[in-house]
Amino acid sequence: MLIIVGLGNPEAKYANNRHNAGFMAVDEVARVHGFGPWRAKFSALVCEGFLSSDAGRFKTLLLKPQTYYNESGRAVQAALSFYKLPLNNVIVFHDELDLDPGKFRVKTGGGAAGNNGIKSITNALGPDFRRARIGIGHPGDKAKVTAYVLKDFSKADADWFAPLLDAIADAAPLLAGGKDNAFQTQVTHRAPAP
Repeated sequence: MLIIVGLGNPEAKYANNRHNAGFMAVDEVARVHGFGPWRAKFSALVCEGFLSSDAGRFKTLLLKPQTYYNESGRAVQAALSFYKLPLNNVIVFHDELDLDPGKFRVKTGGGAAGNNGIKSITNALGPDFRRARIGIGHPGDKAKVTAYVLKDFSKADADWFAPLLDAIADAAPLLAGGKDNAFQTQVTHRAPAP
């Protein structure tokens, strides 16, 4: 089983914020692959379905923590403990200030780089989970970061963000087969950064 986590904040006023890029990515995976309805569990919204790869058909849980971004680790830990899965069965989609807008990178482990959602998951489970980093760029001044991530994507951002979400959803079965490099390559070829 695979757990795909999207980071974001639960209230409607945050729905289109840059900080909710992870929520938007898992929503698109759910839509494209016909996952079941969202329901409340593990202090999160979850839905289940299957991703089919050359390695087989994998049951997959999509998870959107409802604990607010900075406390995401509680929900991820609850789901992982319930299913008794190893940490490498978790991949977390999140916005990344240190990548230019539209850049997309996948990696396992590493530091939190100031991302409080990643820090929360690391504190709960350790650092060795898989991360899908959606570049949103940096506002250029550390003092402006909070306002920047809690601001909606601009209309200009839609030119790169919508194709990126499509590419993520289409390539998602590669995650089930553990082919993170192939997943990253397919996404970046289909939706190159501007």
